[in-house]
Amino acid sequence: MAGPPRILSIAGSDSSGGAGIQADIKTITMLGGYAMTAVTAVTAQDTNGVHAIETVSPELVAGQIEACVSDIGVNAVKIGMLGSAGNAHAVADVLEGIGIPVVFDPVMAATSGSALADEATIAAFERLMQLATLTTPNVAEFAVLGGDDAMRSRKITYLAKGGDAPGNVIEDRLVRPGEQDVIWRAERIDTRHTHGTGCTLSSAIATYIGGGLALPDAIDKAQKFVRAALENAPGFGSGHGPMGHQAVKRE
Repeated sequence: MAGPPRILSIAGSDSSGGAGIQADIKTITMLGGYAMTAVTAVTAQDTNGVHAIETVSPELVAGQIEACVSDIGVNAVKIGMLGSAGNAHAVADVLEGIGIPVVFDPVMAATSGSALADEATIAAFERLMQLATLTTPNVAEFAVLGGDDAMRSRKITYLAKGGDAPGNVIEDRLVRPGEQDVIWRAERIDTRHTHGTGCTLSSAIATYIGGGLALPDAIDKAQKFVRAALENAPGFGSGHGPMGHQAVKRE
């Protein structure tokens, strides 16, 4: 492949720069990819919470995706906050059958706890989980999606993230139909600067997949990037502060 991997982030805008589209652009760029975006919603938020949301229309979301795919081209897609059930279905309509690797982060709430998806939007996640190369739920999202039995019954590939579970050791588990689970364990980094960890991990995985890495290798390298960004957080904000994407040296 000539040039950097072309990565499309479909997600909401975070005015504070720590998560969403902004975190995705930083991550993709720092990992040597070319970042493109389809903005699904605009938020007014900071490290303490989300204060306002304006959702973009499904037609405009689909138009952004189609513009990127048809002209520059896309090697991998990351999906984050969608803003509405209509947007979820619009994204699925465009991506189904297109043959591009997709990493779906089923965002339901911000790190601060603010809700970012209603019941209808979560119901629409079913289509996206079926078309995704990988779905990356955190502990709370995993529970809403039905837990291990329900996720396995969908016969999809998913990474059950353990960062929100109690304990000093974090466990992430990759589940693939018909294959043995792959488990990663690491000591927890004690910090309040965790805003955008899920966005960063999913966009990093997408960037590595878009660059040609196999899924387990992409996850492994993405986890290391997230940990380095946590360790290099700039200390901004009075709540859940942003990570230090820009301070991480690319391998």
